Amino acid sequence: MRKIRITGGEPLLRKNLEVLIAQLAQLRTTDGHPLDITLTTNATLLAKKAVALKQAGLRRVTVSLDALDDETFQSMNDMKVPVKDVLDGIHAAQAAGLDQIKINMVVKKGTNEQEILPMARYFRGSGMALRFIEFMDVGQTNGWRMDEVMASQEIIERIHAEMPLVPLSASSPGETAQRWGYADSQGVHDPSLGEIGLISSVTQAFCGDCNRMRLSTEGRLYTCLFASSGHDLRDAIRAGLNATDLAAHIAGVWQARTDRYSLLRAQGVPDQGPRVEMHYIGG
Repeated sequence: MRKIRITGGEPLLRKNLEVLIAQLAQLRTTDGHPLDITLTTNATLLAKKAVALKQAGLRRVTVSLDALDDETFQSMNDMKVPVKDVLDGIHAAQAAGLDQIKINMVVKKGTNEQEILPMARYFRGSGMALRFIEFMDVGQTNGWRMDEVMASQEIIERIHAEMPLVPLSASSPGETAQRWGYADSQGVHDPSLGEIGLISSVTQAFCGDCNRMRLSTEGRLYTCLFASSGHDLRDAIRAGLNATDLAAHIAGVWQARTDRYSLLRAQGVPDQGPRVEMHYIGG
């Protein structure tokens, strides 16, 4: 394990989050390197907490922002806050020295696809990577409706028509986003203009390359965002399982995983039953 992501729900609502970050920052990988500690947030509280989080050891942050237009933004997430609050949080994170800031935009056809180009224009050249995510169902509260999915290929074509793009190689194994860089007049990626990412979770399921486990606040380990059940780690720790045995147990859970929900769904396999909600285990 080399990276830990704090997510939610909204993690900035957690009291003394910076204390948890500081504790995690003391951990090391098996080869002695610090963990890559990152956080996903809606950023409405980030302006107040960015400096403290950076000082505690947070290295990177990902912000969820589905539109620049207030009405569209609020219709996507049911938050009655202005986009300005989110943008203030993003710029505070930059000022605090948090690097590699990523902006996640879920694209839902019929709701916010008109915001694709305004978002691309706003973040082009900002030093932040804008990532477009295909809308997908999660848990039991949403239905899998393909008429609400805008394929990543269409998103690329929209942006490329105005701001030429060139494909980039993956930044790391298991990377969920396909990377595209903004091109200069010669058709070559201009790093100063930045890049975008496309997460094709519906049209190009990446279950086979997934390398993410999710830990709930109750100590249950989930090996898939669409899992129907988790593995209890809390009781194992309370029973006195030492670190070596716990690591072996977690490795065994991962090696035995059969989760491939998105891939099966894309192949037309019927839903196999209830699934955990995203607000419980994070995105």
